[in-house]
Amino acid sequence: MNFLKINGAFGEGGGQIIRSAIILSCITKQPIHIENIRKNRKVPGLKPQHITAIKILKKISDSKVIGDEIGSTELKFIPGEIKNAKLFEDVGTAGSISLILQVLIPIVAISEKKLDLTIKGGTDVQWSPTIDYTQHVLKEVYSRMGIQFSLELKKRGYYPKGNGEINLEINPSKVKAISLSKRKTNQVQIISTFSKLSPEKIKSEIKKIEERLTKENFVVKTEIKEQEAIDSGASLLVYSVDENSIIGVDSLYNKKTQKFELDYGKFLEDRSVDENLADMIVVPASLAKGKTTFQVKEISKHLETNLFVTSKITGCRYGIGKLPNGFEVIIEGISYPSIK
Repeated sequence: MNFLKINGAFGEGGGQIIRSAIILSCITKQPIHIENIRKNRKVPGLKPQHITAIKILKKISDSKVIGDEIGSTELKFIPGEIKNAKLFEDVGTAGSISLILQVLIPIVAISEKKLDLTIKGGTDVQWSPTIDYTQHVLKEVYSRMGIQFSLELKKRGYYPKGNGEINLEINPSKVKAISLSKRKTNQVQIISTFSKLSPEKIKSEIKKIEERLTKENFVVKTEIKEQEAIDSGASLLVYSVDENSIIGVDSLYNKKTQKFELDYGKFLEDRSVDENLADMIVVPASLAKGKTTFQVKEISKHLETNLFVTSKITGCRYGIGKLPNGFEVIIEGISYPSIK
């Protein structure tokens, strides 16, 4: 069998390579062999969320996988045909539900299939987008790209026990290119949720964030909700959306410092998408017909790695242009229906 070899240690060398490679393997039907998975991380190899995503893919297709074990640094993935399915899954830890959805949504939608999934795990955990980011930021850009899904949060799940739960419905979709430029809106939405923490402390922290954004001439609308979870915790999403831009930053509450460690700079920068969303656009853009364009402040290692891996598997072309205050990324997709 002709496997396409991918060095999992390339660039930023994290989980994004695994996610992108598996998504594109499933859609293009190209068998892949990933080596050196998360090699440079403190704990190398596959994590529970990677295993759960692969487990679900095996259930909704006849894909064959070698090396799908926690801690494995090598994986062979032979894609099969995606089928309609209704499933229940449990990550078994606080493993990130959002990262699992990053794999499943584009695969099922772009394969023009349907998935009804209930999944338990971590909804708001470190090194992962919060479930609110997935619901309000990722969903917005995917909708504009033709990718249709709905998400219902049933229960929050913080580290270390997780036990959060969501219902996901993915619908058959036809992916299309989009063009985003500089943000024009000054309207900002804040969403914060918490469990087993002082409401007064959370509200005090949110007020500081509101004041900072107001000083930057933003008009702020805030929603604070107490939502029961097994573990104590809190999450925060700050986002803005207009016809030219989709920008969001999220944060978890640090119980030691009793603060949301929010990176204001990443929200205030003059661009069209945030750093994390830039990564998530690359895969569907590579499969769309036409050119997708967006602006970023910096070309992160994650984005650079994703562009490389995606172009290697799909054959899409991309370019990066320097702007006075950042960069423009252009991805010329291959038009998925032409894949045989």
